Amino acid sequence: MNVLVVGNGGREHALVWKIYQSERVEKIYVAPGNDGMTDLAERVDIAASDIMTLANWAQKHKIDLTVVGPEKPLVKGIVNEFEKRGLKIFGPNKLAARVEGSKVFAKNTLKKHKIPTAEFEVFTEPEQAMEFLKVADYPLVIKAEGLAYGKGVVIATGKDKAEDAIKKIMEDKVFGDAGNRIVIENFLEGREVSVMVFTDGKNFVPLEFAQDHKAVFDGDEGPNTGGMGAYSPLPFIDNDLREKIHNEILKPALDAFNQEGLNYKGLLYINIILTDMGPEVLDFNARFGDPETQVVLPRMNNDIIELFERTIEQKLDGIKISWDQRSAVCVILTSAGYPLTFDTGQEILGLEKINRFDNLLVFHAGTTKIGDKFYTAGGRVLGLTVLGSDLDDSISQVYDYIKEVDYEDMHYRTDIGLSEPRL
Repeated sequence: MNVLVVGNGGREHALVWKIYQSERVEKIYVAPGNDGMTDLAERVDIAASDIMTLANWAQKHKIDLTVVGPEKPLVKGIVNEFEKRGLKIFGPNKLAARVEGSKVFAKNTLKKHKIPTAEFEVFTEPEQAMEFLKVADYPLVIKAEGLAYGKGVVIATGKDKAEDAIKKIMEDKVFGDAGNRIVIENFLEGREVSVMVFTDGKNFVPLEFAQDHKAVFDGDEGPNTGGMGAYSPLPFIDNDLREKIHNEILKPALDAFNQEGLNYKGLLYINIILTDMGPEVLDFNARFGDPETQVVLPRMNNDIIELFERTIEQKLDGIKISWDQRSAVCVILTSAGYPLTFDTGQEILGLEKINRFDNLLVFHAGTTKIGDKFYTAGGRVLGLTVLGSDLDDSISQVYDYIKEVDYEDMHYRTDIGLSEPRL
């Protein structure tokens, strides 16, 4: 079969890598992709959010399956357009993708169906939000309602920081229309867990849990990013806690989606925090996590094409996923200044050497190739993933490999995989 992957980051590179392993796949295309993927897939020069052009291209080239990586085309309705044309596509439709596209919708759904989450207020005017800050207890979490690619969340430890966040989101519009409304919620303390599940609307199959590190600096300091690294499995998750998350979060959430008429089919990724009171939902995402995908898919033994198709056809019942028992750790290398302002065009040294290591996977995100050399072309540049005998082994090896890579002002966190509670 011919498969089209939509997107251009490290998550999409990991998806292409996993799809490439399927014996059923003859050709992989990626739109727009990046130059680090071209040994596995052919790039198509169409933006991920250009839905009509993508649908026309897929129709013309007889694409058998399309897999959507990023959230923006899902929220814009790419699944609806492809399905209207009889094209097979993996991902939730436009209505279902609202669980990520609108944090207000997501929080109201959680509240309505009594699924554990932080207490919250919604504001449409900055003046009202500023008034609320005068009587609020700190710390608070301030979220832009719409898509901000992992950067629209601010943990405000005091009133000054909260006011600054509201001004930037609602008045300065640093996230555009995504900041027309904001959610202000109580800060929850505990370990965060990324839970991804395949769901066909009737059944769901969880993937192995992972943990993301969102803040740009060690010790969870600095602004949130799209993700600075991840690891899987999680040593603090036992069978009892897994069952608790299943029964108190996953099943109620999917039941709620059905009651709301969402007909959610695709990959649901839930950020959960483990508080003293039990697991609670931080937010929903309508797609694979990035960089969680870069540690979860390398551990999956199944043919991912079967999972995609069974999800689309509502035949997930009875499916079991087999897992590699080794630990995976991914560290993201970024451009200095990310997630704010950063330079690109720096030559990346050492790639040829590290590509020869058997237990290292190099996932390209923000790179471009000129001649036979790679250069930085984004905030998140590369993701280095190691499969080791245990977590300590994976951590040790990935940081040894990082020493072989260099470009001007390269930045990365040095504490990925060191699982500690937030603040």
